[in-house]
Amino acid sequence: MNIRLIDIAHARSGDKGDTVNIGLIARDEKDYPVLKKYVTEEKVKSFFGTMVKGRVERFELPNLGALNFLLHGALGGGGTKSLMTDAQGKTFAAAMLRMELEIEETV
Repeated sequence: MNIRLIDIAHARSGDKGDTVNIGLIARDEKDYPVLKKYVTEEKVKSFFGTMVKGRVERFELPNLGALNFLLHGALGGGGTKSLMTDAQGKTFAAAMLRMELEIEETV
């Protein structure tokens, strides 16, 4: 079964230098295990493709039903150096919510 991330989560993003920070929060506590299982570092890195030059790190916040991602090397040097349209990473959360997940129906 395919689901859209936006249907089970909301997100916020920002930056620190050349690193994008994305907080992904389950809309319902029953959806946190889905996020935890299917929204991996590898999936996020693949989804953003060449936009992310460095590694992707994931941190779990089970008490909030959330995941936090750091996308290193994603802003062309950061807000003061980059010629990118979104050098502060504000739109990365909206982009990530377009991700589709192929999940097992029993999750």
